[in-house]
Amino acid sequence: MTSIKNLLGQVIIVVGAQWGDEGKGKLVDILSQEYDITARSAGGANAGHTIYVGNTDEDAKKFVFHLIPSGMLNEDKECVIGSGCVVHLPTLIDEIEMLKKENVSVKGRLFISDRAHLIFDYHQLIDRIQEEAKGDQKVGTTNRGIGPAYTDKSNRIGIRMGDLTNGFEAFAEKLRRNIEKHQERYGFNYDIEKEINKYKDIADFLDGMVVDTSYHLNDAIKQGKTILLEGAQGTHLDLDSGTYPFVTSSSTIAGGACAGVGIGPKKVDSVIGIVKAYTTRVGEGPFPSELEDANGEKLQDIGGEYGATTGRPRRCGWFDVPVVDYAVQVNGLTSINLTKLDVLSEFDKIRIAVKYMYKGEELKSFPANLDILENVEVEYIEMPGWNEDITEAKTFDELPINAQKYVLEIERLVGVPINFIGVGMRRDQMIVR
Repeated sequence: MTSIKNLLGQVIIVVGAQWGDEGKGKLVDILSQEYDITARSAGGANAGHTIYVGNTDEDAKKFVFHLIPSGMLNEDKECVIGSGCVVHLPTLIDEIEMLKKENVSVKGRLFISDRAHLIFDYHQLIDRIQEEAKGDQKVGTTNRGIGPAYTDKSNRIGIRMGDLTNGFEAFAEKLRRNIEKHQERYGFNYDIEKEINKYKDIADFLDGMVVDTSYHLNDAIKQGKTILLEGAQGTHLDLDSGTYPFVTSSSTIAGGACAGVGIGPKKVDSVIGIVKAYTTRVGEGPFPSELEDANGEKLQDIGGEYGATTGRPRRCGWFDVPVVDYAVQVNGLTSINLTKLDVLSEFDKIRIAVKYMYKGEELKSFPANLDILENVEVEYIEMPGWNEDITEAKTFDELPINAQKYVLEIERLVGVPINFIGVGMRRDQMIVR
């Protein structure tokens, strides 16, 4: 691992290149052993980054992070929650307490932007009300209040971390006013004073954590420290670039990572795209390579394809080149981590979606129109499987020849080097090439 910083640079971004759930947490956990600071740039507790720590599958301990960056398990490193995030503080405190039970301290290591917006319990109520009102047009949100919190932010009535820590009476008045306004619109019951009192204790708990993280990160860069920017969700869930309206409420792409932590794009050296060796999607929306057959069920079962945040089953399909090509385009990917290659080890034949055809013509770009995306004809190539356990492979040459060919074919098709290959769930099951 000593050459990773030389390979990638001082400031790097890790983004999901499909519909999320690609396995970002594992690579971030590995890379953050070398990088001084890991900074989360967007989203909230709708994210679920899963990390397994241990030498064998039997003793591997599972950690699921929703708000705290995935680098927190490295005890001498810092973690930052940036201004582009929306933070549900009770969830954050639960994560901190979970880490304390595992003898992982966040004191002096976790910093939260004073510009990050807060999610309150009433945002979660509104999320459920809005989703139910959509009927058969549901988007498939996590009901964590993410969309309503970003709506308040866009409407310029949002409440930020700095409001809580820089004068409680003014914070309480803003919170009271917002709840009353939303109660009037949505008609829910809510104990306003109980909510306000709860945040008095939380404000004390946050002492020393809330800072100007943009200054903190840019100053660290000047000092020569290394920074890893951790995205949440995936490229095709981006509010601007994704399969709208079946998207999240924030920017999930590399450009959004810069905005979400307050670092200029010229300071970024590499953008690593996390790409699953097949494709999954949670929630609603078109999915051209989806397998609604025994192969799809097999991928779901072997891959453990259930959401880390909601437990919802993920829809599964073959690897989709147009999906990843688009991610390469909008993120400027310089490197790829291909994850969960081991899940394909039990398939005799493996297919790759290589192009979309619509009304007899090949689509040259990924369509914004979902009616088109829903009705494309997908062209595939087929490759032989390897039917061999690859979970103990430590180098690319140790992979079966058909597994090597599969990786190299994907690399050729998307035109970006695959520098990392995941062959199992643990930290040590990552091939670097």
